[in-house]
Parts: sequence; structure tokens; C-alpha cells
Amino acid sequence: MKQAYFITGTDTNAGKTIATIALLHYFKRLGKTVIGMKPVAAGCVFQAGRLCNDDALLMQEHSSMPLDYSLINPYPYELAVSPHLAGHHNPVNLATIAECFDVLKPQAEVILVEGAGGWFAPLNGHEAINDLAQALALPIILVVGIRLGCINHAKLTYLAICQSGLACAGWIAVCVDPDMQMPGDNIATIKLALDVPLLGVLPFMASVDFEFLAGQLVL
Repeated sequence: MKQAYFITGTDTNAGKTIATIALLHYFKRLGKTVIGMKPVAAGCVFQAGRLCNDDALLMQEHSSMPLDYSLINPYPYELAVSPHLAGHHNPVNLATIAECFDVLKPQAEVILVEGAGGWFAPLNGHEAINDLAQALALPIILVVGIRLGCINHAKLTYLAICQSGLACAGWIAVCVDPDMQMPGDNIATIKLALDVPLLGVLPFMASVDFEFLAGQLVL
């Protein structure tokens, strides 16, 4: 049976990519073939004559099979700003992303689609990440960056997901601030506030070991 999830976060740099790659390794441990997709990415550089994003390249590297970069990241933007600004010359079309997803879907048992920024980050002049999630109609995994303000951000994002009508499969705590005080207490508070399971706590790692992080997850 095919599985697919949309990975969203409480904000930019909440740890979505770390969580997504860890999830790819988690499903590989279960013997499943996996694909990671980063449809929209701002802050890209030219490599071999095309714009590429480091996070999307990680998705390509850690997927179970070689895939064309344009399927993983159909909208790479050079400027590291909100996609609706970075992509004014080539605005995001949700139908194009859905077509790429449909091409990828039969190629693996698990597909993980990572959003950009937070739940309401604008993608073009009239649509945002939440619209992309609804267009793909996938269950959501919420990534909460554990740093000052994370309790409020987690509650607000979870409420918005619930209001969208999409299912939330659970949340992942990513410890993005090594200097944060009382991270465990913050995670415990969020766990009580959200009516979905905590799928794992990913500790801060100066040098990320995705295999180790995969071992911290339970779906």
C-alpha cells in the first residue's frame, strides 16, 4: 500500500529537511522504497547550468532511486526570499507540482513532500503552502522547531491544519537551538496541547547523522 505525507513546519528553519531525510531513512529501515520531494525552494545556486537547492539535492541523494532533479524540485528560485517574491518571473503553479507528484508516486512505496517555510508561507500572488497541501490531499506531519516561542507556533500551526480539513498524522520535535533552556519541558507542553502523536524528538547535531535520527522516530 502506498504512503505519502506532506511535511510542514512551524516556520522557516524549523528543521523540516532534517526531519524529512530522517523519515526517508526510517522507512528504508522498514524495507520500503522512498522518494523525497521539495517542490518549491528559494535560495538556489547554479550547478551544471541549472538552479539547484541544497535541501532538494539531499532529497535526491537519499531517495531510493535516481530521479530527475526537475521532478523533485520543479520550482527552484535563486533569491533566498519568500517564493511569491523570488518567483515573480516564474510563479508556482500547483497543477505543475501535482503532475510531478503523480509521476513520482508509482515509483516508490513512500513519498514525502516537504513544504517551504511555514503553513501560510505564500507561494504566488494568491496561494500558499496550505493550498499546496490541500491540492495534494496528503496527511500532514508537523515539524516543530524547538526554540523560544515554539509552544505558540506549534499550537497555531496545528489549529490551522485542523481547520484545513486535512488529517495530521503527528508531529516531530526538532531541537534546532542547542542553547535553548528547558527544551524537554517545552516538548512536554506541546505534547499535551496537540491531539496527535509525537512521532519523535530529533536532538541537535552539529554534524547530522540521519541514520541515528531515523532511530528516534516511530510512526
